[in-house]
Amino acid sequence: MGQSSFDFYNPTEIRYGAGVLSTLPALTQCLGIESALLVCDPGIIKAGLVDRVANVLKAANIPFTIFSDIESDPEVRSVDEGVRVARAARVDGVIGVGGGSALDTAKAIAIMLTNEGTIRDYFGIDKIKVQGAPVIAIPTTAGTGSEVTVWSVLSDTENNVKANIGSYLNCPRIALLDPELTTTLPAAITAATGMDALTHAIESYVNKAAHVFSESVAEKSIALIANNLRLAVLQGDNIEARGNMLIASTLAGMSFNRIRLGLAHAFALPLGNLFHIPHGLVNSIMLTPVMKFNLPGNLAYYAKVAELFGERISNLSVREAAERSVLAVHQLKQDIGLTKTLADFNVSEDRFDEIIDEAMRSGNVPVNPRMPTRADMRQLLMQAMTGEI
Repeated sequence: MGQSSFDFYNPTEIRYGAGVLSTLPALTQCLGIESALLVCDPGIIKAGLVDRVANVLKAANIPFTIFSDIESDPEVRSVDEGVRVARAARVDGVIGVGGGSALDTAKAIAIMLTNEGTIRDYFGIDKIKVQGAPVIAIPTTAGTGSEVTVWSVLSDTENNVKANIGSYLNCPRIALLDPELTTTLPAAITAATGMDALTHAIESYVNKAAHVFSESVAEKSIALIANNLRLAVLQGDNIEARGNMLIASTLAGMSFNRIRLGLAHAFALPLGNLFHIPHGLVNSIMLTPVMKFNLPGNLAYYAKVAELFGERISNLSVREAAERSVLAVHQLKQDIGLTKTLADFNVSEDRFDEIIDEAMRSGNVPVNPRMPTRADMRQLLMQAMTGEI
């Protein structure tokens, strides 16, 4: 939407290519990592992806310790335990392998290897004082963009909230994007994580803090997802589609990095925390109702989203074209099998106030293109209960 002033800084080096995992030993040497903590989750181990990374490190005689005690919604406890393991092993760098949970945890562990106190001390924005241990992020899903973002999202189970840590000092030093590591990802997870990336791209594209640089990378991300997510879901071994989705996810991460997102993500934290809905799925559920609500706040940009999805808008009014964006995203969700609603996760109307209370505290609300009332938020939840658009 344009700003009179802005900053755009992405300190992470990006390495992309099929088979680029083979360069990992040289990259660890470049960063001065002599012993690494290899952070992953149990699913990544089961899928055999950790073995692929471990074998590359073993062949280069690089010592490493595996830490995999991570939940799907990573907890403060996991970070604390990871730090204990890392210090006991005397590692000097962290390699994160997996989706957003593993990468967010890897980044948080690295921060605590050089900073005092506990990870709770760094909840919020720009509270980290010292650059963490060097992190190499290797995403195996195309969704969160955590490999380039300032954010780590953690569950604080003691206080029953999800908390953000945001700082440029939390960014990985290197993002290693190898589409060969994503080809065995199940279709359902490919779909959900892909919708997470799309939500990042669309919400950062239309929000009030967007500027020419964030808009440019968001546009490319939206176009790549529109043209490749179906193929990545339906043809899991399609290396070109997988690669384009990895790039799209990283571009979306670059776009929203410091300008935040919108109402879909404002809802995502309480819905994920209270009802344990996977992050990609909750974004998929909330995206279309939120888009429809937001249309009057940025008709021209939603019309552009429709065009990026291949909708024919030349003979339509701006309003009609913008409405096509909602229909295009809804059709994409149908095509990739994402048809669940909030009701499928036992969300009930008597919990709406609790959800809205937390959502309205999100930093994603002020930048949303249309400021919601509590009644608006309730209506959006009602629509998400039924899948209505």
